[in-house]
Amino acid sequence: MSLRVHLTLESSNSKTGPIPVSTTSADTCPPSCPLKRAGCYGNGGPLAIHWKHVTEGRRGTDWDTFCSKIAALPEGTLWRHNQAGDLPHRKGAIDRKLVRQLVKANNGKQGYTYSHHRMTKANQEVVLEANQYGFTVNLSANNLEHADRLASLNIAPVVTLVLDDPSDELETPEGREVVICPAQFDGETTCMDCGACAMLFRQPIIGFLPHGCQRISAEKIAMRDD
Repeated sequence: MSLRVHLTLESSNSKTGPIPVSTTSADTCPPSCPLKRAGCYGNGGPLAIHWKHVTEGRRGTDWDTFCSKIAALPEGTLWRHNQAGDLPHRKGAIDRKLVRQLVKANNGKQGYTYSHHRMTKANQEVVLEANQYGFTVNLSANNLEHADRLASLNIAPVVTLVLDDPSDELETPEGREVVICPAQFDGETTCMDCGACAMLFRQPIIGFLPHGCQRISAEKIAMRDD
């Protein structure tokens, strides 16, 4: 299956707001991601249909064309990579060459994404480099304990699944601050308004409450010890 990416220049997603958003074929999702089997919000609703079409090659472009489109975005554009999908890889090893190509295309823009790849030494190097050169890769954690382990790597900002009520003041077992994504509960703030996930080397961990038709499966993953 070939790598395919679709770029929506003005998203209709009520949580992101009208920013550019990409969707990448499902084969980019790492084998280590527990949400791949059940719990991923991308497997439900209209996004699942769109993602399926991208994965099957009925929508989207190749990587080179996609990067050209990102390079052509206006200076300073805030955009989200991968509303579904992950960084391209080969058997779990993030493809450094392709990520470097995307980082170069993002120069002068505010691109950000999330990755559930296992942070091997090689993958850590790719993620750190991307962040150092202005493309924000957030490491995705399954729960607060996992978030501590990822944050201790000091290579990237971290996001995590959380089960607590968003009105609570949250922190990880090691005392790191956790801020719930405002787009999930105030009904007004969007990614375009907030932009926290695009902040390079952000200190607070962003928490996401499981939602959508995959919510129950995602909650079970968030309760696991591993």
